[in-house]
Amino acid sequence: MTVKDEQSAICKKYNCTPLEFNPSINVGVNLASLSQQPIYGVRVRPTNDTSGWYFWGGEYSDDDGFFQPVHGAHIIEKVPSLGKYLALPPGYKFIVDDEGYEDVWYDPSAFVRAGQEP
Repeated sequence: MTVKDEQSAICKKYNCTPLEFNPSINVGVNLASLSQQPIYGVRVRPTNDTSGWYFWGGEYSDDDGFFQPVHGAHIIEKVPSLGKYLALPPGYKFIVDDEGYEDVWYDPSAFVRAGQEP
């Protein structure tokens, strides 16, 4: 199964319309935390140079420097298992771990936290 097939399957499973992920634009990620479990992802509305995705492992921090911009392709290389979630549309969040746990849901509060209208 290709990554695009996996993305379609995830969106179908969670009854949402896929939004294509462009790996050549940035995601926000805390690279140092990605070895921690679980891994969290949240997508807000994309901008011209960002996909809208933010990723971290373990505990979240409100520190200004918590997220660093990284090309999307690098996150797929570093954590290939995240690839299947990257077509989830804005407002979706997920939690996954390396033991098979998966939780995906829509949360309009993600927009507010990002300074966007719900």
